[in-house]
Amino acid sequence: MNSANEVLVVGGGIVGLAIALELKLRGAQVTVLSRDFQQAAAHAAAGMLAPHAEDLAGDMLQLCLRSRALYADWTRKLEDISGMATGYWACGILAPQYANQYASQYTQEHKNADADATPLRSQSSSPWLSQSAIHLAQPGLSADVIGGWWYPEDGQVDNRALAKALRAAAETLGVDIREGVTVTGFEQQGELVTAVQTTAGEWRSPHYVLATGAWSRSLLPVPVHPRKGQMLSLSLPPNATPGSASDWPLQQVLYGQDVYIVPRHDHRIVIGATNEAVGFTPHNTPAAIAQLLTAAIRLYPALQDLPLTEFWWGFRPATPDELPILGRSLCRNLTLATGHYRNGILLAPITAKLIADWVWQQQSDPLLDAFAWERFYLPDSPSTSRFSPPASAVISPNATPANSPTSSPSTSPMLQYSTPAPTLTLPSPTADTPLIIANRPFHSRLM
Repeated sequence: MNSANEVLVVGGGIVGLAIALELKLRGAQVTVLSRDFQQAAAHAAAGMLAPHAEDLAGDMLQLCLRSRALYADWTRKLEDISGMATGYWACGILAPQYANQYASQYTQEHKNADADATPLRSQSSSPWLSQSAIHLAQPGLSADVIGGWWYPEDGQVDNRALAKALRAAAETLGVDIREGVTVTGFEQQGELVTAVQTTAGEWRSPHYVLATGAWSRSLLPVPVHPRKGQMLSLSLPPNATPGSASDWPLQQVLYGQDVYIVPRHDHRIVIGATNEAVGFTPHNTPAAIAQLLTAAIRLYPALQDLPLTEFWWGFRPATPDELPILGRSLCRNLTLATGHYRNGILLAPITAKLIADWVWQQQSDPLLDAFAWERFYLPDSPSTSRFSPPASAVISPNATPANSPTSSPSTSPMLQYSTPAPTLTLPSPTADTPLIIANRPFHSRLM
């Protein structure tokens, strides 16, 4: 039996490490169980910070904007603690458009003056650049580009450098990171998790955080599924300097219709990404790489002369509504932080802040309600017992979804889900009276 610290974080990717570091900075003793740091989705991302370029809306847009606003200070703090660069670059994002992309939004009058047309974009007040303006702002774009949006506040971070700096910062501050430990299940008694089963024996802690990304469903029956993304990189000419128009004219991220192109300070051009519902099928495929290269060269033809340097793939944690699952769970001492899909890098700082508020200060930000797990589950049972976990159980990863012909409420330890579903309101842990011993408040009564 292993006794963990005050908080046990399951998952050593960027979200799990960001939460662990934030809790540590607030005074918590934290243990992180990491199966394989190199397989974390952060290593396979492009690192774009693009809430406006991705045309997000509603609560998701607000969550992403709040996180983007934290990024400069957050990465500076990581660099100060770790002594390592993160590659944060507020370079802006340009979203070039082809004529067919917004044809349905043009009026006949706009079509007659295409260069000055301004297509509608529901969630952004960012400036639309006409055909002449966008080619002046970004030389080298395809002649097919008829305009585009400019998002000066969006940017990027080098996701690989960020992951290394974040892990180094956590280790420097004393977060106990156990690498090579695979969690195989949660032990539950009533409304509490009592232990986690792992390849290194059982671990116990007063509080647990699930941050295992695309692999979350192997531990809990949450609606998180892998979406494979394939990517590649090119290398810049030897004398080119990213961000310097005299050496290399690509000075910001290009967010195209079927591809994005991300220039790096380390002389790489990152190109991505496919979005494939193929489970955990590994490897790059010729068709996917050809598709990305064709789209990238069409958007920025100069790429056709650059050498290929690397291909890779990763798995995004997707939910049915493509929004993360954050905050409370059925168990009072288990917190969820998963399902970030395409925005795990962007959302790392705000996720860390909101989860640390919840776990360590028992404070729930109102925005968390929009990302609660209950939104996926059916409230159609006449009995409240359907929403209660069994008195003693090991939570199974094989609970059957509601759309399965073999589903049965009596055999699943969590709720059946559908999309969309009304949100339920559960009692907040802020209503509990804190346990105080010798003038010190304790955040759990589980000893």
